[in-house]
Formats: sequence, C-alpha cells, structure tokens
Amino acid sequence: MIDFSKKKTEISTETLVNTIWVSSFLAMIFTLPPLGLFLGIYFWTGELVIGAIIGFSVHFVTLAFSGRISKIITKIMS
Repeated sequence: MIDFSKKKTEISTETLVNTIWVSSFLAMIFTLPPLGLFLGIYFWTGELVIGAIIGFSVHFVTLAFSGRISKIITKIMS
C-alpha cells in the first residue's frame, strides 16, 4: 500500500505562482510557433498536408528541448 503521510503538503505561494507562469510560457512556446507555421503555410500555399507536417515537426523539435527551455524560463522567473 502507498503511504502518503511522508509527502510535503504545504507549497509556498511563490512556488505555486512560479510554476503556473513557467507552465503558461511553456505552453505558449510549444503551441504558438507551430500553429503559426501551419496556418501560414496553409493560407499562403493552400497545402494542408505540408503545413501539418512542418507544424508537427516544429512542435516535436521544441518538445525535444523542453527540459532546457524549462530551466531557462525558471531561471528568468526566479
């Protein structure tokens, strides 16, 4: 059985706010550039598949560097 009594139950307000801000910035970094590329390619060329491929590839490349991006944003926010 799992014993939850040893877990830390109190989180400071500063840590909670910092976590929310870092998570929000990460969400914007991971979604907005790929979405912009996808829509830009789709509306300029009319090619849905090419836009989707480029948008997904940029999304997964940014996910590959998510640890580094998160550390940089956390350092800036603290």
